[in-house]
Amino acid sequence: MQLLDIGANLTHESFRHDFDAVLQRARAHGVARLMVTGASRDGSTHALALAKAHPGVLYATAGVHPHHAIDYDDATDALLRELAAQPEVRAVGETGLDYNRNYSPRDVQLQVFERQLQIAVEVQKPLFLHQRDAHHDFVALLRRYRDKIPGAVVHCFTDTGEALRDYLALDCHIGITGWICDERRGTHLRELVKEIPVNRLMIETDAPYLLPRTVRPQPSHRRNEPMFLRHICEEIARDRGEPAELTAAHTTATAEAFFGLR
Repeated sequence: MQLLDIGANLTHESFRHDFDAVLQRARAHGVARLMVTGASRDGSTHALALAKAHPGVLYATAGVHPHHAIDYDDATDALLRELAAQPEVRAVGETGLDYNRNYSPRDVQLQVFERQLQIAVEVQKPLFLHQRDAHHDFVALLRRYRDKIPGAVVHCFTDTGEALRDYLALDCHIGITGWICDERRGTHLRELVKEIPVNRLMIETDAPYLLPRTVRPQPSHRRNEPMFLRHICEEIARDRGEPAELTAAHTTATAEAFFGLR
């Protein structure tokens, strides 16, 4: 089983003390390649550095998460354009809208999201997207740019069936995390994951966040890491009624095509 984690926050400080061991455990559990998420100016620079240090294993995205939109300025925009042009950077993002926390004002989030959509158009790389409690505004803005961008994945999808169908109608890919393993808030995904076409489904850990609640035994530190992608794959396979090996093969092939890793 060869897996590709499309979203791991490996720049997070919790990985600093055992980074190499984290990669080794991932490899031992079939996770051969990972996309390191860039979610801020400094984080995107760090993600690229990690990708350069681990060629063929780590790749990067470059973007500013809506939580940090308030810090986005012209210098940030220029830096993201430089980063996005690098061959190790395979997508623009994490970018989008988050009306759940509103760490940045909504009007600022919209402006910054659009600026990053424009970067994706310029460099012709796909989008790595975040959306929470902002579906209407998110879809409206994405729809204006979708036909100018080679691809888009709605990362860590947790929304409704209506939202899922809107994204699929826009020819978006869908990223599923261990949220599907959460009996308190993710059970609806076990049905919705059946609706995702085989060539639109990708899987991710979003490590160190969203440790799957069905992992046994639960690690004492509660940190999620890429090795648990195999567990997520097996859960999704069960929900889709197919062998885990088939889910692994299809999601990996889809991710390879999406990020241009073939």
